[in-house]
Amino acid sequence: MISTSNITLRVGKKALFEDVNIKFTQGNCYGMIGANGAGKSTFLRILSGQLEPTKGEVIITPGERLSFLQQDHFKYDEFPVLDTVMMGNARLYEIMKEKEALYAKEDFSEEDGIKASELEGEFATMNGWEAESDAANLLNGLGISTELHYSFVKDLPGPEKVKVLLAQALFGNPDILLLDEPTNHLDLDAIAWLEEFLIGFENTVIVVSHDRYFLNKVCTQIADIDYGKIKLYAGNYDFWYESSQLIIRQMKEANKKKEDKIKELQDFISRFSANASKSKQATSRKRALEKIELDNIVPSSRKYPYIDFKPNREIGNEVLSVENLSKTIDGEKVLDNISFNLNREDKVALVGSNELAKTTLFKILSGEMEPDEGTYKWGVTTTFAYFPLDGSREFDNDYSIVDWLMQYSDEKDVTYVRGFLGRMLFSGDDGIKKVKVLSGGEKVRCLLSKMMISGANVLLLDEPTNHLDMESITALNKGLTNFNGVVIFTSHDHQIVETTANRIMEILPGGHLIDKMTTYDEYLESDETARKRQKYTVQTEEDYQ
Repeated sequence: MISTSNITLRVGKKALFEDVNIKFTQGNCYGMIGANGAGKSTFLRILSGQLEPTKGEVIITPGERLSFLQQDHFKYDEFPVLDTVMMGNARLYEIMKEKEALYAKEDFSEEDGIKASELEGEFATMNGWEAESDAANLLNGLGISTELHYSFVKDLPGPEKVKVLLAQALFGNPDILLLDEPTNHLDLDAIAWLEEFLIGFENTVIVVSHDRYFLNKVCTQIADIDYGKIKLYAGNYDFWYESSQLIIRQMKEANKKKEDKIKELQDFISRFSANASKSKQATSRKRALEKIELDNIVPSSRKYPYIDFKPNREIGNEVLSVENLSKTIDGEKVLDNISFNLNREDKVALVGSNELAKTTLFKILSGEMEPDEGTYKWGVTTTFAYFPLDGSREFDNDYSIVDWLMQYSDEKDVTYVRGFLGRMLFSGDDGIKKVKVLSGGEKVRCLLSKMMISGANVLLLDEPTNHLDMESITALNKGLTNFNGVVIFTSHDHQIVETTANRIMEILPGGHLIDKMTTYDEYLESDETARKRQKYTVQTEEDYQ
């Protein structure tokens, strides 16, 4: 069990948390939610001991081990992958290294033998003989192949490093597990594996995530941060959302009844207070009026942007034709003879673990990259807007936000442009901020403003939910669902994929394509999908050999 006693954290004059008292118990998975800047990650850092609060303390049941997901992706670059995972249990790893050092001594003494015996006993008690296989199982479950287990972490690409750090946090069955955005950079298969792992995890989990589907799958309680306080709700994210909205509606309805009663009493008092025969009743009603108190409905600190993609022209029947497209990057064939046609009502989700292939396809279709072989052709009625995986170069200039967006607007009117920025929560003086100093989330909201102002009838989006808070993700989900045009997108947000896409394309390792008109959940459950995956995997292995 982990709890807090009067935790307060002040940043300057502002109190991020004020006298927070909360208890997290064994067997529960707590989803920590709140608006951007509410302090979700900060609170996890306080719980993990990485950050000292201004006042108060964190209390952990004696003897329990706490583990947390490391955020420094370069911290373990000089260590082998398997060792990095086992470092998740610091004492176990320390024993392993002490044993190795003792047994490597040329002058192994009787004293060394006694020490080694003690270490072996503690090692066995901690299930140390299963440590390597346990670590390997975690890595395999997250999609790190066995041949990479003895590589150095520095030799892995970024998304694979994240998986190693996640395996480290999960290793050794910790009593308390703190996870800050564990699904970031994970492919959908790895997320599904993590969901099942946490569902079966019997200890305490506290997780920060913007993935609503993930929170619904794994959480038994929601810890909501708002106005410096944390309130617990039983159930998953959807249950919290519905119940919190219901409470607000009930409070508003109760206040409406009270307001009606107040008006009725006020009318009576004003009509009869001067009438001697009614003065007694008027005085009685005045006393009743004084006793009525309206409930103070404090609006949430959450703010939802308004995302609405409106095409300037209707799309025709010919949208996109792709024929025999192939591309090799750094010796790896990421696209292999891919062909497909898009229809005017298609909303396509590109899924699967082949991240490079998906981004490569986007770059080719947007004109940023040339294929090695094959052709593609956009229909004459199409206009597309592109959200790249890395849009940082768009902001490497001295433009203000308004001037930056103005360059993409056909209508050169400041008020018109500010309207699109206002939808994305840039108001007032925000418009004069320099784009090069914006946060990751602000840059994403700028790019979405650019897509809205374009009036395109085809949207290409490569991981648009990265850096967005849950409110913005919800708004984007609604915007894509309501969009009257064609969409091709990738996202690690299961709920966006399931509720938006009517067609699923998976680019497998080796560059082969599976293309099905179906929802995402139906695609995952399909036996045909499993057979095709197996077929292409076997072909790829044979080609490799």
